[in-house]
Order: sequence, then C-alpha cells, then structure tokens
Amino acid sequence: MGTVMATLMAVAMIAVAPPAAAGCQYGGPVISKCDGPVQPDGTWQRCVVSKNLVLNGASSFLVPERRCDTVGPGQPFADPPTRIDD
Repeated sequence: MGTVMATLMAVAMIAVAPPAAAGCQYGGPVISKCDGPVQPDGTWQRCVVSKNLVLNGASSFLVPERRCDTVGPGQPFADPPTRIDD
C-alpha cells in the first residue's frame, strides 16, 4: 500500500510541475535562448547565451557570453520570430 501511495504522490507532483524549459530553448549553435515577459507594447526581451572561445596558449577555454535584445512586433527579425513559449 505504501508503494502505491508513494507512486501516486510522485505522479501528482510531476503532473502539476511547470515545463522544464518554459520560455527557453537549449542546444544547437547556442547554449540557450530565453524570452522574458511580454511588455505592454507587445515586445519582450530575448537573452541568448553563446560560447566564446578564449585562446590562452595551450590552455584555451570556452566562456559563456550573454546578449539580450528587445524583440517582437516592429522589431528586426529574431530567430525564432515568435515567443519561445507560444
């Protein structure tokens, strides 16, 4: 009986949990792309984190680099051109 109850509780917690990548895309040519909330004018902020290779002799390494821009109606093209969580 205890095992059944634990299983039901686990299933319920999974069912009500928010999506893991709500508003974000991971992988591909960038580390992540995430959209902020929609503003009253219909725009939103999109932050993209990419890899930047830092050459330092024999010990080169990757450093994450973050860039945030305003996207939405009337703004320059963004990829994807719609909100990520839509």
